[in-house]
Order: sequence, then structure tokens, then C-alpha cells
Amino acid sequence: MKLHLIIVAASSELMRTIMASAITSSLNRYMAAVGEQVAFATQFGRNIFRNGFEWNEFLHQCYIVGVKSISLVAVSGFIIGFVLTLQTQPTMKQFGAESFVPGMVAISIVREIGPMIIALICTGKIASSIGAELGSMKVTEQIDAMEVSSANPIQYLVVTRILACTLMVPLLTVMADALAFVGGWLGVNTQGHVSGTLFFRKAFAALEFSDVIPAVVKTFFFGFAIGFVGCYKGYHASRGTESVGLAANSAVVTASLWIILLDAIAVQITNLLYY
Repeated sequence: MKLHLIIVAASSELMRTIMASAITSSLNRYMAAVGEQVAFATQFGRNIFRNGFEWNEFLHQCYIVGVKSISLVAVSGFIIGFVLTLQTQPTMKQFGAESFVPGMVAISIVREIGPMIIALICTGKIASSIGAELGSMKVTEQIDAMEVSSANPIQYLVVTRILACTLMVPLLTVMADALAFVGGWLGVNTQGHVSGTLFFRKAFAALEFSDVIPAVVKTFFFGFAIGFVGCYKGYHASRGTESVGLAANSAVVTASLWIILLDAIAVQITNLLYY
């Protein structure tokens, strides 16, 4: 009996030791990753205002991030407004509040649905592309070659991509919101007839600056998160071709989590300041 108790106690102590070691190891890896991200962000900040800003590369990245995403974002924004209207109009009609549909669609899209969904769509397209591109450059030692040749890979590869994402994601969101209004108007007209002038007048009348300004401001943070995470994951990819796919996948997952977290923070700040 004593031997059995000793074995059980030893097993319990061993399990506690293994769990403590695993937790410590995970915590150490997490802190190391946070330190690397802070150092990477510091490098980015130092290279923004350094002489020799790569304007041509910045404009090229704006074209890739913005212009090449227009078709996807436009279709997504239109469908968002169209489907949202179709889903809410029957319920509003039951309560005799069908006239409030344009305002409801406008507020829902501008405040939350538009920025969040467009940011997540851009994450899947842009963050994965940046992560795979920089990851392949890391694997094939192109980044090392730039460093050896006295070039500045942070300024050329990272700064331009992050700033392009920070600038273009808000513009894409505004365009998607506008097309969502068009989709909402067409959705309303599937079950009746509402003139475009009346629909848009009611939609814009329901909006206030406290709806528009916070929604636009947080899209800049969404764009920065997409660019930063994509560049970080690609720039720190491991050796081997498999790491390119892992960098792209990790960039999408991490950027999506950051967008959800930033949105939650933005909603709390907006509620404290405006509502």
C-alpha cells in the first residue's frame, strides 16, 4: 500500500514538473516572439523618415494592394449591402418600419460590417501575398543578398508595403461601403420600388460624424496590422520551401486575430467617447 502511494505521489510530482516545464517553455517562446515583433516595429519606425525613401516601390505596392484588389472588394461590398437588405427587410416590414431600412443598412455597414469584412477579405488576399513573397525572398537568400550589397531591405521591402496597406485599406473600405449602399438600394427594389434619391437621402440622413469618423480611423489600424503581420511573418520565415506556405498561413491567421482585437478596442473607445 505504501509503495502504491509512493508511486502515485511520484507520478503526480512528475506530471507537475512536466506541465511547469511546458508552460515555462511556451511563455519563453511567446516573450521571445513579442520581443522580435517590438524590434521589427522599431526598425520599421526608424526607416520611415530615413533618407532615400523608395517612392517608386511605394507606388508599386499601392497599385498591387489597392488597384488589384478593387474587383474583389467591389463585388464583396455590393453583395454585403444586397444581402443585408434582403435579410432585414422582411423583419422590418412586419413591424411597419420598412422606411427605416436605408438608415439601418447605412449605419450597420459604415460602423461595423464594412470595415470588418473588408479588412478580413484584404487579410486573406494581401497578408498572405506579402507573407509568401517575403518568405520566398528569405528562403532564396535574396534578403541576405540585399544586406550584403549595402541595400536596406527594411526600407525597401517592409516600409513600402506597410505604408501601402495603411493607406489603401481605408480607401478600399470607403469604396466598398459606397457599393454596399448601391447593393442595398437594389435589394430594396426587389420587393418594391424605391427611388435612388429617396434611398440615399434616408441612408445619409441616418449617419452622423460619430458613425463615420471612428469607422474610418480604425481602418488605418486594420491596414497597418495587415501589412505589419504579413511583412513580419515573411521576413522571419525559416529556411526551406515549406516555411513559405507556413508564413502565408500564419500571416492570415495572426492578422485576422489582430483585426478582431483592434475592432473590439475601437468599439469600446467609441462607446466611451461618443455614446
